[in-house]
Amino acid sequence: MIPVRLLTGALLLTLGTSAVAETTLRIGIQDDPDVLDPHRSRTYAGRLVYAALCDKLVDVTPKLTYDPDLATSWSWSDDNQTLTMKLRDGVTFHDGEPFNAEAVKYNLERARTLPDSLRKSELASVDNVEVVGPLTVAIHVKQPDATLISQLSDRAGMMLSPKAAEGDFASHPVCSGPYKFDQRVQQDRIVLSRFDNHWSKAAYHFDKVVYLPIPDTSVRLANLRSGDLDIIERVAPTDVKTAKADSNLQVFNTPGLGYMQLIVNVANGEKANNPMGQDKRVRKAFELAIDREAINQVVFEGLYAPSNQPFPKDSSYFDESLPMPARDVEKSKALLAEAGVKMPVNVQLTVANNPIAQQVGQIIQAMTSEAGFNVNLVATEYATLLSEQQAGNFQIGMSAWSGRPDPDGDVHQFVTCKGAQNDGHACFPELDELLNKARTVNDEAQRKELYSKALRIIADQDANIYLYFDPRIIAMNKKVSGFVPNPDGIIRLKDVQFAQ
Repeated sequence: MIPVRLLTGALLLTLGTSAVAETTLRIGIQDDPDVLDPHRSRTYAGRLVYAALCDKLVDVTPKLTYDPDLATSWSWSDDNQTLTMKLRDGVTFHDGEPFNAEAVKYNLERARTLPDSLRKSELASVDNVEVVGPLTVAIHVKQPDATLISQLSDRAGMMLSPKAAEGDFASHPVCSGPYKFDQRVQQDRIVLSRFDNHWSKAAYHFDKVVYLPIPDTSVRLANLRSGDLDIIERVAPTDVKTAKADSNLQVFNTPGLGYMQLIVNVANGEKANNPMGQDKRVRKAFELAIDREAINQVVFEGLYAPSNQPFPKDSSYFDESLPMPARDVEKSKALLAEAGVKMPVNVQLTVANNPIAQQVGQIIQAMTSEAGFNVNLVATEYATLLSEQQAGNFQIGMSAWSGRPDPDGDVHQFVTCKGAQNDGHACFPELDELLNKARTVNDEAQRKELYSKALRIIADQDANIYLYFDPRIIAMNKKVSGFVPNPDGIIRLKDVQFAQ
């Protein structure tokens, strides 16, 4: 039997020292977030915490449209080269500093220039930011950018206190969200408390919110069923029936934007010097040895959507004319023979240290062995996996992306030559040209044509091998009410409360 993580001891002692009437929401998350700095972070678990900690200029609705948040309205100039945003009045950061146009200018400049910022490619079109008035900011772009509003609906649009950002922000993040930072114990918990001066305080009902990283999906569910957790995210498909059968629980299953991909190290340091990194025929042979639908059935009970592209099937940018390659072991072997590589082909595949990722890795290991690959599976904590990928300490990394409403957010930063999350450093100038142009085009038909051409280059080079899209499955105690699911999977706490 898998041991259930006990949430008693130090945590409950800490939470129990406050007033008896204090309400605490406990959320079980799959991974421990990386650095809590929106400009430098990249984990999905971090986005879950930011939803309560950091307000954004723009938010995403369940229908994948954009709603005002810290920006109350926005408009483009006639030449589409200036985005003017009107800002919410009366907003303060958690340290008491005012939110205004100067703060927006500071944040966007920091996101664009911080040496290790991962938002640079997202804001690459920005030329300069102008303070028009105390609550009006004008963002001037080098060329029209159809993606900018989408970028500002996520980490690039999260607002940090400029005063706090000049210090050790990651140790004590200061934003303007409905909850402020209290405490973090690495690999154990992140504790937030209600921010009494939030501009929408009445919509938030918990005194404290505690995020507890628990990589094992079955352990997360066991803690939810025992009452030690109130909400869990990324419920395993194999646990859905159990969760639905529990009369104390409610399950939300929403088609998601997020996908899983294999990133191949093509040019990022010495670990790229292997057949997978140097010969696209070997990469194609690896892909042809994989059966995506078999992974879906064995690991996900048919609930996931196998795919060979970064856009979900319900996206208008999904390319139906790009067939998903069927598993073909003989063709895989023929490509390896053509490439003249020494057999077996030794490959290191890095996966996250959660049961689902490891099971997918094991299936890929077994499938590819039939074609002549010898896969060494390495499991590591997810934030560490991403850090090692960025540093070039990998050959193939199995990396998840939570998805964005605009197609640019699902592909540009991963495959362009200077993309902030192009960990394999693959560089194909024709691909850059297509994706950079797609950023400047508002006409959907023209954008579709550009993305279709780009997808064919990605499929031909196989430096990024897409596996599947996953639904966003969230379970919670029935005493929790007011939750509205969103395809991005983010747990927004507005109007969420314990039923009376």
